[in-house]
Amino acid sequence: MQRLFRTELIFLVVLFIGLFAIAARNVTDPDVWWHLKTGQYIAEHKNVPHTDLFSFTRIGQPWVAHEWLTELLLYQIQRIAGWGGLIVVFAVVVSAAFFLLYLRCGPASYIAGMATLYAAWATAPVWGVRPQVLSLLLTSLWLLILERSERHPKVLCWTLPLTLLWVNLHAGFAVGLALSALFLTGGWMERAFRSSSQQDVRHFRTSALILLLDLLLVPLNPNGPLLFSYPIETLRSTAMQKYIDEWASPNFHHAEYWPFLLLLLGSLAALGYSRHQVRLRDLLLLLVSLYAGLGSMRLVPLFVLIAVPLVSKRLGNWPKSSSQQKGPRAAALRLLNGTIMLAMVGFAGIHTTRLLQRQPQVEMEHFPARAVDSLQAHPPASPLFNSYNWGGYLIWRLYPSTPVFIDGRADLYEKQLLDEFADTYQFKGDWRRALQSWAIKTVMVPNDSALATGLRKSPGWTVIYEDAQCVVLTTADDPHGSELAPGILNRANPGQ
Repeated sequence: MQRLFRTELIFLVVLFIGLFAIAARNVTDPDVWWHLKTGQYIAEHKNVPHTDLFSFTRIGQPWVAHEWLTELLLYQIQRIAGWGGLIVVFAVVVSAAFFLLYLRCGPASYIAGMATLYAAWATAPVWGVRPQVLSLLLTSLWLLILERSERHPKVLCWTLPLTLLWVNLHAGFAVGLALSALFLTGGWMERAFRSSSQQDVRHFRTSALILLLDLLLVPLNPNGPLLFSYPIETLRSTAMQKYIDEWASPNFHHAEYWPFLLLLLGSLAALGYSRHQVRLRDLLLLLVSLYAGLGSMRLVPLFVLIAVPLVSKRLGNWPKSSSQQKGPRAAALRLLNGTIMLAMVGFAGIHTTRLLQRQPQVEMEHFPARAVDSLQAHPPASPLFNSYNWGGYLIWRLYPSTPVFIDGRADLYEKQLLDEFADTYQFKGDWRRALQSWAIKTVMVPNDSALATGLRKSPGWTVIYEDAQCVVLTTADDPHGSELAPGILNRANPGQ
């Protein structure tokens, strides 16, 4: 019992319960909805789609559903346990990712714990009910395996089932393979500057063999060898970098990326002034991950997972372990530790309960729930032009009766259509092109968008629904508009 309530252990328990509470978030990601609908389709049809199902602009075109297994899991969790199940499961995934990071941060528990907390702060913008959170966990596990393999090369065999799983969960599997290649390259560079033992040679050969086997497992997914090129094409996509914030470089004018900047500066200082020599392998990993993080906000967590352990191990061991206390002071300390732990458990439980209770309200705040209720009863007769961030929600609620113009699958829509959408949505250039080329007579966008403002002033367009969040407009010659105008779509009360 005394060991159970020792301060060091309570510190770690409180730390990770706190991380769980912070990671538990309401479902607000706009892509989660089309992920759910894809999972539902896979569950009902027992196959993975290879062409687009949900839009009228890309219907039947090739689509790489690289997250198919994650989407199936998302749907099944939501079906069985509701939104609460998704929130709790993904909070656990985030907490597990940082527990694995903690194991890599050195033997000083308090230093490692604070470093882990900082890493969580630096990566918090990417958390949520999102497939890439699974890649965060698997990347953290992959790094742990690679580091532990130096003493026990056989643990590299665990990357084989992980590759098979990861390649079906998310295209982030390419990060794991890249890390293995960098570890292999770094090891080869280190051997070039010093004499190698037989153990080093065996480890190098084992690593090379396992990496080759990992590569051979990549085609074992519904999309086959196509997943070799898909991650590279995504990283090279100029359209993704132009229109998707996460794929652009981090903007250090925004406070959410200051932890990344501070970690970058701290890493340089720690490596420069530390007495511990920096391994070539670690320097290679740090530089490559830094380049990736500066090139895309989506890859900032990779740098964090690599840099934080390097810094943590160079911060010493504070506080020093003290002799075990006995008597009344020890009993009082155990009581205090137990009270703190119970208080944190209570906080996490209350916080999570409130999140679950607020989910319906959060959905209505972030997505056009009331407008979609009306469209379900009265589907538009003509194609619907919709906001990019609402496409997934419309798919979840309206498929198959009302296909969308666009949604979060930017890789599917490609640059030409994304440019066309942007011109129309921003009401600039040839903004009419998309509406005319697709014979669109119904538009559903945020009521403060440039397109909504412009169409209100354009002849022939009429508002048939409006609330504090959304406006639906139709052309005067749309027969469906005259049908909807006097009905429930006519200026809903935002308070309802």
